[in-house]
Parts: sequence; structure tokens; C-alpha cells
Amino acid sequence: MTALLVIIYVAFISLGLPDSLLGAAWPVMRADLSAPLAAAGILSMIVSFGTIVSSLMSNRLVRRFGTGCITVVSVFMTAAALLGFSLAPSLWALCLLAVPLGLGAGSIDAALNNFVALHYSARQMSFLHCFWGIGVTVSPIIMAACIAGVGWRGGYRVVSGLQFALFAALACTMHLWRRAEGRGAQAGGEEAAFVSNREALRLRGIAFALLTFLLYCGAETTTGLWMASYLAEYRGLEKATAAAWGSCFFAGITVGRVLSGLLAARLSSCAQIRIGGLIMLAGALLLLLPVAFALPGLLLLGVGGGPIYPCMIHETPRRFGRDASQAAMGLQMAVAYVGSTFLPPLLGAIAGATTLQLIPIALLGLTAGMFVCSELVERFLRRDAPRA
Repeated sequence: MTALLVIIYVAFISLGLPDSLLGAAWPVMRADLSAPLAAAGILSMIVSFGTIVSSLMSNRLVRRFGTGCITVVSVFMTAAALLGFSLAPSLWALCLLAVPLGLGAGSIDAALNNFVALHYSARQMSFLHCFWGIGVTVSPIIMAACIAGVGWRGGYRVVSGLQFALFAALACTMHLWRRAEGRGAQAGGEEAAFVSNREALRLRGIAFALLTFLLYCGAETTTGLWMASYLAEYRGLEKATAAAWGSCFFAGITVGRVLSGLLAARLSSCAQIRIGGLIMLAGALLLLLPVAFALPGLLLLGVGGGPIYPCMIHETPRRFGRDASQAAMGLQMAVAYVGSTFLPPLLGAIAGATTLQLIPIALLGLTAGMFVCSELVERFLRRDAPRA
């Protein structure tokens, strides 16, 4: 299982690579393709829609084909779509290619997260999401180097080549996936019951779990998207300083996930979610105080939020059972993408029409709602637990 875990870690790096590629390349891409600035938002929405759809389909796909097969096919789709981006002659071609890019990302995300939740520890889950952060960080660096040399199309070709290399490595390790999934089937019974998405929606506590994912991802993406603007335009910081302070939030997430992995032997995932939520609340409150408190507030938001997403994912089999785990995971991933896709632009539009002071207030509300929903999930589970 160690060799397979290494492959999964590398797969999560590749999962993060496309996520920040478009933003890094778009200033040059749009000039080359004569596309409007707002078209990047359209492409992002298409990718997100495909990701949501494939997350919802992941339950049946994994049931029929297995996690290994879905991972291999998803990586191939992503690699082919990125290669297509490098050859696209127009914005319309990019819009068409954004569909398989999103479909591939959603399937692999839901399938791999559930596989790790079932077969590995909470510590390994936290470290797994650190590797996703490596992909998101490295991708703009690759694109920047290529733009300075061979152009943005070369940047997409390099990342596509990395994805094709991963596809080849995954295809050569299919026997490891089959062995691991066969071992899991023997542990949980030869023929696990299939739970559909509709049936999973009736599970006790699932509604609050979905709301937790929606609110957390909305808070995380809202912070990353709007906090620099809030600090520069409302609080009066220099733009470079505001951007640097905003990046501390993402640094905090990385630190939080490393700490989560190191503390997993001492603290349960449930405890880490609760502590992380309280730290996030403290950070959100600091953002309402004078601007000197904004930097520690952002660091606390990041450090507190770091363990929440991977720990919630790892808790899924315990909360809803192994049979329903993949269905619940697909629903959670889909709702997470809904939160990160739609809540930030909605809050940004409202703040633009009123005042940017709304952003920290909204973050406090999202964080508080997330904490309450997470606690309600555990309350339902404790109520249903057999008593000694």
C-alpha cells in the first residue's frame, strides 16, 4: 500500500496543476486570442460545472469501473484537454475543451478522496492535501517560465506532458489498485451494498455535512479572492502589502495541514475539525478589528481552516458507513465546488454594490455557520450511536 500511496500523492500534485494555470496565463492568452477579460470567468464556470457533474456521477462510475480505472481515465482526459488548450485557435475552442477538463477533475477528486478515506489514516489524508497545494503552487511558476521563453502554449504543453507521464505511471500500476480494492471488499464484505445519491441524501446528518462543505469552501475561496481588495481599497494598505498579507492565508492553510498530519495520532479528525473551526472564528473576528489585526487574523483563518477539509473528508466513512461513503463523497465534492464557484462572486457583487466591509462580516457568518453545521452532524451521530 505504500507504493500506491506514493502514486496517489503524485496524482494529487497533478490534480492541483490545472487549477491555477488559467489565471497565470490569461493576461497573455486573452491578448493572443483577442478574448475579453471576463472570458476567464466563463471558462472557470464551465470547468466548475463539469467538475460538479462528474462528482455526482463518481458514485456509479467507481462502483462499475473501480477507483484505479477512473483515476487513469480522468488523468488522460485532463492531459488531453490541456494539450488541446495549447493548440486552441479561439475562445470557443477553449470553452469546448473546458468540459473534459472539468469532468476529469471532478471524477478523480471524489474517487481518490474516498479511496484514501477508506484505506488510509487521517494523517495521510492531511498530507495528501498538502501535495495538492504543491501542484497549485508549481503550476504558475511553470507558466511564467514558459511565457518568458516559448509562450503560454508551451506552458500548457509542459503541464500536459506531466499529466501524460502520470497517466502512463498510473496505467502501469493498475494491479496495485485492484489489489487494494479487493482487500477492502474482503474487509467490508464480498458484495458491498450500493447506495445511490438519492438514498445518500436521506442519510441522517448528511444535509448538515453538505452545508459544512458549502460554507467552508465558500469562506476559503472568498478569502483568497477578495481579501487583498478589501485590505487595499477599504483598509488603505498598499496594494503590494495587501497582496502579500492575502498570501499569508494560503501559507496558513499549508501550515495547518502539516500540523494536522503531525497531530493526527493525538487528536481525532472530529477534534481537529472543532478546534480548527474555533481558530477560524477567532481569525474572522480579528478581521473586524483595526487593520493591524488583519495579518494575524488571516494567519488564524488559514491555520484553522487547514485541517478542516481533509478531516471532514476522512470522517465520511465513519459518519455515513463504508457502503454509502462514495455516494456521500461525491455529493460533498459537488457541493464544495458549488460553494467555491458561486458564493465568492455573489458576495463580491453585493460588496461592490454596497461596501467592502461586507467581506469580513460575510466571512464571520460563513465560518460560524460552518462550525454550527459541523457540530450538528456530530450531534446526530451521537444520538444514533448505540448505548452501552
